[in-house]
Parts: sequence; C-alpha cells; structure tokens
Amino acid sequence: MLTSSKLLQRQARARRILAYLKKTYPKPKSELKYKTPFQFVVSVVLSAQCTDKVVNRVTEPLYKKYKTAHDFAKAKPHVFEKEISSVPFFRNKAKAIRSAAKDIVKDFGGRIPRTAGELQALHGVGYKTAHVILGELFGIWEGIPTDTHVKRFARRFDLSTHTDLKKISHDLEALVSKKDWKYVNNGLVLYGRYVCSARKHDCSKHPLTKLWPPAAIRWPK
Repeated sequence: MLTSSKLLQRQARARRILAYLKKTYPKPKSELKYKTPFQFVVSVVLSAQCTDKVVNRVTEPLYKKYKTAHDFAKAKPHVFEKEISSVPFFRNKAKAIRSAAKDIVKDFGGRIPRTAGELQALHGVGYKTAHVILGELFGIWEGIPTDTHVKRFARRFDLSTHTDLKKISHDLEALVSKKDWKYVNNGLVLYGRYVCSARKHDCSKHPLTKLWPPAAIRWPK
C-alpha cells in the first residue's frame, strides 16, 4: 500500500515525464504499417514479443493479398502460418488472427468494434492490444496500453512495482489525467526505441533520466 507521500511523489514524477512526452511526441501514431483497419489489428497481434520493423517486413507482401477481415477469415491455415512464420509464436498468432477475423465478420459485419470490451472478447486480443487498436483507429483512449517499453519505464521510474501488464496500466491510469492517456504508450515506445534502449547503459544524460536521476541506476529485470 502506497503512503500518501509516496503517491504524491509518483504523481509529480508522472507529470514531469508526461510533459516531456507531450512536447516531444505530440501526435500519437503507431509505426506499424497498414492500409485497412483489420490489417492494423493483425499487425498489433503480430507485434507481441516482436519488433515493428520485423512485423512491417512480414506484412508488406501479406497485405497485398489480405485486406479485410473477410480475407483473413478465409485464409488457409497452413498457407497463412507459412506467410507469417518469421514472427515469434506464428502458429498461435495465425490461429488468433483467423479466429478474430471470423468473429468480426460474424458478429460485427466485418467492422472493427469500438469498445474495449468487445475487442477483448476477440481471440488473441487482450487489454493492451484492445487499447492500442482503439487509440490508433478511432482516437478513443479508454486505457493506457502497456507493452515491454512502457513496463520497463514504469518500473525504472518507480511509477509501478507490478510486473503484470494490466496492473501497470491501471497504476499509470491512476497517475495520469485521462485526457493525457494517449501520450503515454506512444511516447514511451518511441523514447525506448530511439533514445533509451533496454540494454543496460549509461543514460544519465537522457532527458527523462535528468528529470529523475535515480532511474540511471534502476534496471529491473
């Protein structure tokens, strides 16, 4: 249980971090490439434990063949698995994508649902994935998605002590005003990708570490 003093410190630290993210990354936008809404859903599912760069390389030829939920629902299992075999856990992801596509065709007429609950009812779509989809496609931010980048910065900057991604999301949501939730995931992902990588290194001169120097020696596993 957090003391009131500890909570106030976290809130102040979160405000400073947020101010930097809003200024540096003012327009939240995924680096995953897609042309249709369901293609983005597919890319987000494929990106679990995989880099956007690899996903974009895999989906470039894939999206010339599959464009809508109907297309993915009709994909032949073994063919589709082979087409995405460069990503980790491709068999499970292929199954999840085809299942989600069938559900969207059957229950939503091929359109992506616009609530977190409906999205999370789809196969392979959890809290993080649902909120990434809502934010990117519809500008709806009902929660803060937590991926590996958000997790490590939340723990390094002592904004959460949890390891469970959903619990970290809820900790961050309690610290940040809802109107600013959209900046957290996108900002920390880009910061982690291009400024402060996951490997242990001297980051004392990095912008966010300057805001809270103890982060320079905090490298949670």
